[in-house]
Amino acid sequence: MDYKELQPIKQRYGIVGNCEGLNHALDIALQVAKTDLSVLITGESGVGKEVIPRLIHDNSRRRMRKYFAINCGSIPEGTIDSELFGHEKGAFTGAIAEHEGYFGAANGGTLFLDEVGELPLSTQARLLRVLESGEYIRVGSSEVRKTDVRIVAATNVNIQNAIRDGKFREDLFFRLSTIPIKMPPLRERGEDIILLFKKFAMEIAAKYQMPERISLTPEAAEVMKRYKWPGNIRQLKNVTEQMSILMRDSRIVTPEILSDYEIWPMIEEQGGLVRVGASNGDAHTYQSEREMLFQMINALHREVNELKQQIAQGSGLGQMSMESHVTVPSVPQVTPAVTVMPSAPVAPPAYHDHSTHVQPDTTPYAEEYVEESLSIEDQEKRLIIKALEKNRGRRKKAAEELHISERTLYRKIKEYGLEEI
Repeated sequence: MDYKELQPIKQRYGIVGNCEGLNHALDIALQVAKTDLSVLITGESGVGKEVIPRLIHDNSRRRMRKYFAINCGSIPEGTIDSELFGHEKGAFTGAIAEHEGYFGAANGGTLFLDEVGELPLSTQARLLRVLESGEYIRVGSSEVRKTDVRIVAATNVNIQNAIRDGKFREDLFFRLSTIPIKMPPLRERGEDIILLFKKFAMEIAAKYQMPERISLTPEAAEVMKRYKWPGNIRQLKNVTEQMSILMRDSRIVTPEILSDYEIWPMIEEQGGLVRVGASNGDAHTYQSEREMLFQMINALHREVNELKQQIAQGSGLGQMSMESHVTVPSVPQVTPAVTVMPSAPVAPPAYHDHSTHVQPDTTPYAEEYVEESLSIEDQEKRLIIKALEKNRGRRKKAAEELHISERTLYRKIKEYGLEEI
């Protein structure tokens, strides 16, 4: 489908954006609208899943019939069956009259079940029967009733995990997801983030008759695009409204202003998106701390090597002959053993026939350093011991000097048996 044809649909439903994932979801929704197949919409909370079932209903042959949107997560477990399938008078305490239920009221129309992953297992069994045969039974009744309802469901739950944990029926998942539609999270929509910001800023300025709407600097726009947006469109709208109301002196949003609202640029790292300049507390792998230790080890190694060369040059060791050269031990490093040579070119020693007098070789000889290669664990242990001794056993100070957390330091101390230091 030519995505230009989607523009009238977007304008009708107030949809903003042109990213590939959004266009693909709208395209599938328009195609499946002409059928009666059940649809399962997946996506994170706040991505705008609720617009898809409305679009499907309005473009289907059922558009003249009733449309109901039910949030399954907001209905108590004890009354969910009654709300969906109805009940007879006296079926339970408080049932003073019969109740038709959504499946009866929506006969011939469309039923949108939001947060379907929150349904109890007993209700899932009832729903499966409706999907398979169109039959259901009211609470407190034995009479089988028929209904012709188009089911569109949505969830932000990982259904595969819920199935594995025994919280969602696999057979119901297959019945619901005849046509799956995935709504992309806001962080994957690129320039759509800026378009949505402008839309919300214009709406709030018009609603409260503000003389000027807020706008973004190029740097702030880049931060917005690199932020992870855990609350997706709902969070973006809330932040835009807050800034529109609270910014008085200036209507220009800068990165510094965004930081006041906890909007930070994010970067890709192993385990997902993390804030620039901060570690990912939700998925801590100690990788960044290990890298800091390795960098410190290499820096220390370079400094010691430079010091040894300066000492060698000052004491005349650099002029010693091949027969009397001295091997100077080095500090261990992360890389394999190497031979470090001065930057000045070195001529090979002069060799003579041993049957005649051997002339002493006065060619300057470069001092040779043989590096001792130890494991990373040994070097890490040495650094921890040195930091603890320097700070007289104060672990908090040692952790700060090593640029690692106290938790990591305590774990390393226990691992290397350094509790007595």
